[in-house]
Amino acid sequence: MLEFKFDTQLLIEGKNLSEDAINDYITEHFKGDCLLAVGDDELIKIHFHTNEPWQVLEYAASLGEIYDVVIENMERQANGQQG
Repeated sequence: MLEFKFDTQLLIEGKNLSEDAINDYITEHFKGDCLLAVGDDELIKIHFHTNEPWQVLEYAASLGEIYDVVIENMERQANGQQG
């Protein structure tokens, strides 16, 4: 069984975005692993494994417009099912 079930990926479009600030906030406030927050001050891609993807989406939406949201159930994928 996986510790963190959902692979959460999305893009944030905004102004004055900071990879470091986003990385620090997610690390400090949400349980998960495999965090990537990469981009520039107007577009950041997030990749994060968590059991509560809605928390990441809510936070990201507070920073700007979110789109290309993908949430995959890695537990189902590991069992050979559609994620």
